[in-house]
Amino acid sequence: MSTFFDATAVVALHIDTPARPLAARALADANAAVCVCALSLPEALAVVDRLTDEPVLRGDLEDALRLQWDRYAVVPVDQRCLDRAATLLRQQPVRLADAIQLAAAERLPRPVRYVTFDPVQIPVALGLRFDVVSS
Repeated sequence: MSTFFDATAVVALHIDTPARPLAARALADANAAVCVCALSLPEALAVVDRLTDEPVLRGDLEDALRLQWDRYAVVPVDQRCLDRAATLLRQQPVRLADAIQLAAAERLPRPVRYVTFDPVQIPVALGLRFDVVSS
């Protein structure tokens, strides 16, 4: 089974939240490398600035995200991904970033375990027949 982490799952691994154990378990249970969309790193780094004003904590969290990033298999955001995201945007009540994440996950071999803590993405991911891991 392919495992895909969206940006919320990428961040959840590194902060004290109820989602952290679920994300960690999904990471540990993955049979192969966990896949992410190339968009997830800039999204995750933007979240860092919203989590704390403390420069040292921001730096530590950014370092942790970048260190873990090297362990992911990254799905590129290319024209094929953007075309599929455009279709999803027309069909589903999602934001552009969500549509890109979902389109990237669709490129993986089935079945796909989709790890997200974004309530907007959950029903769409289920509709795409992903096995959703969430809280």
